[in-house]
Amino acid sequence: MVVWQVIAVCVFAFWVLMMVMNARGLKKIPELSGERIDGQQPFVSVIVAGKDEEAAIERTVEGLLALDYQNYELIVVNDRSEDLTGDIVEALQKRAAETGSKVRFETIQIAELPEGWLGKNHALHQGYLRARGDYLLFTDADVRFESNALQAAMAFAIREQADHVTMTPTMEASSFWLRAFVHYFLFSLCLVIRPWLPNVDEQNKIGFGIGAFNLISRQAYEQIGTHRELAMRPDDDLQLGMMVKKAGLRQRLVTGTKLLTVEWYPSLGEAIRGLEKNTFAGLNYSLLLVLLAVSGQLLAFFLPFVGWTLFGWTGLLYLASVLMMANLYLRYTRTLSPYQGEEVFALPLTVLLFVYIIVRSTYLTLRQGGIYWRGTFYSLQELKSMKQGRGIL
Repeated sequence: MVVWQVIAVCVFAFWVLMMVMNARGLKKIPELSGERIDGQQPFVSVIVAGKDEEAAIERTVEGLLALDYQNYELIVVNDRSEDLTGDIVEALQKRAAETGSKVRFETIQIAELPEGWLGKNHALHQGYLRARGDYLLFTDADVRFESNALQAAMAFAIREQADHVTMTPTMEASSFWLRAFVHYFLFSLCLVIRPWLPNVDEQNKIGFGIGAFNLISRQAYEQIGTHRELAMRPDDDLQLGMMVKKAGLRQRLVTGTKLLTVEWYPSLGEAIRGLEKNTFAGLNYSLLLVLLAVSGQLLAFFLPFVGWTLFGWTGLLYLASVLMMANLYLRYTRTLSPYQGEEVFALPLTVLLFVYIIVRSTYLTLRQGGIYWRGTFYSLQELKSMKQGRGIL
């Protein structure tokens, strides 16, 4: 019984610390909406990489061509697609020219992937090599942009003198359980990474990047080594943010739930399979970090839902931990999404599901000796050999 009491005190202390830190930190994340640039607009290169995105890319490109911004170009990179993605992009380019679009619209067709690159990272880098902008916006092929998204982000970047601005989108989820898992995954990740820290200029260790919207000055991008330094990182978006911060550059994370929308995964099954590929990568392919992550999830996040049934003050500490966890979950959900967090009641099950994904991702990567990413196999030795935002793996 003494062991349960000691653990209860530690778990309670953890959630008190999380409440204090995050309640203050969340106030440092601004929300973007209708901000506009006064004066000359910097030239921005919008770079989109897509592979087998025939279902979404037309809507994405049409939204990007309709941005309320006067000084930008659009570069779409078709990365070895086996569906109609390439044909759709070329048709969109032709249509834009015929209708008199003032946006310079270029397409890049990639037929082969060079050794030492993940496909998306190589595609984004190829887009950069053709880009002319003073700023680069890296985004995905399934993101829906409101017309004022780029205008608001650039106005904010100029006002804040930011080298890098990354924006959280609305994560559209088609079912209750998918939404429950997506929100828990982001909540758990945020407690580790603390997403307000990019906005604290006094620290240069923790950065953040989101694939849906990574806006970075050309000078900063070249200073951190471009995507060459992220060539074999499945979590390239996050690591780009880490590298920006580590370089001592000025970074800002903002919420853009009124400006961006993305369907992260169409179903819970797709989300599980997708995260199986990169969760071990997010833990630096380290079995020690896997052990710490699984232990932390079970002790700090799952155990309170079991322990609150114990008698006496031990049970009360676990109950208090549950209430603090739920409160913080709701705060994050309502700050980073337009949802209210009704799925908070599913927390115990989503914790166990995330533990399963961590374990299965580790097992699959080790059993296969690497990962399959967009149809290409990358060995664990290749993945571990690459430098990334936190140093050598």
